[in-house]
Amino acid sequence: MLRKSLLASLLVLTAPMSASAHKMWLLPSETVLTGPNPSITVDAAISNDVFFFNHHALPLAGLSITAPDGSKLAAENQATLRYRSVFDVALPQKGTYRIAALTSNILATWEEDGGRKFYRGAKEGFASKVPAGAKDLKVTEAVGRVETFVTNGPPTVDALKAVGEGIELIPVTHPNDLYAGESATFKLIVDGKPGAGLEVEIVRGGIRYRDAQEEIQVKADDQGVFSVQFDEACMYWLETSTADDKTTFPAANGRSLRYSGTLEVLPR
Repeated sequence: MLRKSLLASLLVLTAPMSASAHKMWLLPSETVLTGPNPSITVDAAISNDVFFFNHHALPLAGLSITAPDGSKLAAENQATLRYRSVFDVALPQKGTYRIAALTSNILATWEEDGGRKFYRGAKEGFASKVPAGAKDLKVTEAVGRVETFVTNGPPTVDALKAVGEGIELIPVTHPNDLYAGESATFKLIVDGKPGAGLEVEIVRGGIRYRDAQEEIQVKADDQGVFSVQFDEACMYWLETSTADDKTTFPAANGRSLRYSGTLEVLPR
């Protein structure tokens, strides 16, 4: 009962999946390219509406770009603006690239002088910001992955291999081979193991110009596998989250995990 109560509290504290929650995303200028040495520009933001810049920029400190051969690449021309971050990615190799923004923060709340105090930041800053022996202290380790996929020429899968930390999306259907009217299948894993029963929210871009969000809700099976049919060609945002007690931070009561991905569905 105590463990169930803890996990429920973590889910409330982190507010991971609701229509009103802020959405984190990467938006590439293109996802399927060909030709000699192409490149793309990527917008990165945290917003109220999918793919609109209306809250603040997504930090790029944890940016990770994996090339088709598994090597790491550096982004070019990085800049952080008020409502979005932006960077370029050169695509010199043929194949599929995995572009991700990784986050690992500590969320803490405690009571002090008759009010609630909050800390959100790096593990290294926790001891200097949170008083020792703080009253009613609740600490959560928050691990997130925000990513998208881009292919130069024929699609490949080496860059899509699991890292084994947090929630990851392992494509069964290649993420740059998605077409309107067709079903696609994906697998979710948590720390390298099947994300059984994870609930996924999928939202088509352009919600600013329609009356309803029209989200798609799907649930992964016991192996973490789920399928979805995309009815329209567009950029799509998907998110899932969970909470557990497998924290690596000694002061934390538990761990919150979140995944957000951007997929482009092409017309037939």
